[in-house]
Amino acid sequence: MNIHLSSHHLIPLDFKSLVALPNSHTWAPSSSDHHPFPDSVPVIDLSDPNATPLVRRACEKWGVFQVTNHGVPMNLIKQTQLQTHRLFALPRDQKLRVLRSPDGFSGYGSARISDNFPKLMWSEGFSMMGSPLEHARQLWPRHHANFCNVMEEYQKEMKGLAAKLIELMLRSLGLNNEDVKWLRNPRSLLQLNSYPVCPDPTRAMGLAPHTDSSLLTLLYQTTTGGLQVLVDGVSWAPVYPTADALVVNVGDLMHILSNGCFKSVVHRAIVNKVHHRISIAYFYGPPWDVKISPLMKLIDHDHPPLYQPVTWKEYLGYKATHFNRALELIRNDGGEIQAN
Repeated sequence: MNIHLSSHHLIPLDFKSLVALPNSHTWAPSSSDHHPFPDSVPVIDLSDPNATPLVRRACEKWGVFQVTNHGVPMNLIKQTQLQTHRLFALPRDQKLRVLRSPDGFSGYGSARISDNFPKLMWSEGFSMMGSPLEHARQLWPRHHANFCNVMEEYQKEMKGLAAKLIELMLRSLGLNNEDVKWLRNPRSLLQLNSYPVCPDPTRAMGLAPHTDSSLLTLLYQTTTGGLQVLVDGVSWAPVYPTADALVVNVGDLMHILSNGCFKSVVHRAIVNKVHHRISIAYFYGPPWDVKISPLMKLIDHDHPPLYQPVTWKEYLGYKATHFNRALELIRNDGGEIQAN
């Protein structure tokens, strides 16, 4: 996938041992921190007969929304949350047994976007594609079965919900699943995130501003909030935790697929000095080798294709090099990247 991070970026600090914020993790406040946004991210009940137009409006205006009545058992979500806490509560040297390689996708480490910023982030993560069995055996040689079973079941439920949401999004644009037959074999990644208690949260960053490369991302956050989305390029709007809800982020590939109709949302995670926060993110996308381009039914004389065809694998490579400019650079008027 050609995503290279320097080795020191891959290894999180031993956050529990720190009583002050080190310079390596000290960020300057941004101007957008001082422009609070009065509106709130939409919460959509998927059992609502008007869910389809509500989803379209949320994707066009926000690029993010929350869903309730999503069908994922809350007991499973709570079990996944407990297993996530169990993992991050392990001693640091034990977690380092499954350190993610610089060009790898699975394992423990810092955020993949770390190399794009001069300062490091106050967070740690664990990623898996499918079964986490190989890594779980190294973490808990005799007690890994429950962790694996819960994570595999959670991914199964997320896959079903993601497919349902993609269908809703397509329907809102006058399309259906026949227009994306290649999505019958989707790819996905599950990312567990930990944001430890921070001694100086106003000068730290849990996860720096970015967009997701996926078609969509499904996020569960605990009652300790921290997710924020950028609105109109100037204001950070908090995504307040809603009981039994999941957050849906529109990703870059969905922005391309919709020919720019749906917004790929810039978001970040902030930290606090009282509560340890976790979140669980499920990234859903196409097979690695399928070219993604604006859907033909959305293109006409007045709406030419805005983006060049690109596979998810190619796009991740572009994003590793150009980060948040990758989407702009594969525009048909961008000119700097040619996706063959």
